[in-house]
Amino acid sequence: MRLGQGFDAHPFVEGRPLILGGVTVDHPMGLEGDSDGDVLTHAIMDALLGALSIGDLGTWFRADDPSVHGARSVDLLARVMHMVADHGYHVVQVDSTVIGERPKVRPLVPQMRDSLAPVLGIQAKDISIKGTTTDHMGWLGRAEGLAALAVVQLNN
Repeated sequence: MRLGQGFDAHPFVEGRPLILGGVTVDHPMGLEGDSDGDVLTHAIMDALLGALSIGDLGTWFRADDPSVHGARSVDLLARVMHMVADHGYHVVQVDSTVIGERPKVRPLVPQMRDSLAPVLGIQAKDISIKGTTTDHMGWLGRAEGLAALAVVQLNN
């Protein structure tokens, strides 16, 4: 068994859709990033790479890599899942938290779980997605962006 933890954060920007867990969310701004800026999927990817002890997102998805620009994060997650399989592991469970004032995460959880489950090769019930705020403290509390944390368990 291997465990990994991941983190990601992005500021909001105008003119982009908001993508969380592979789902397009009704929100006036999206997240800045070289890809679609999906902080939840990025945190999960970072946790998977950490569980394998093979680096982080910046190691595998460099800002100067044209295949990353505008990419769907769930497609990048599929690339990470090939690495997981190549190392002889599979995902058992994901526990994650999206941090920010808005949008509210709870109503989006079923869609995000259904979006991520087939890519991770697990059932939606094995993906926990929670939302929390910082009670209006700091840049997240001022609704300037979102952050996400994730923990994954891999077994061989």
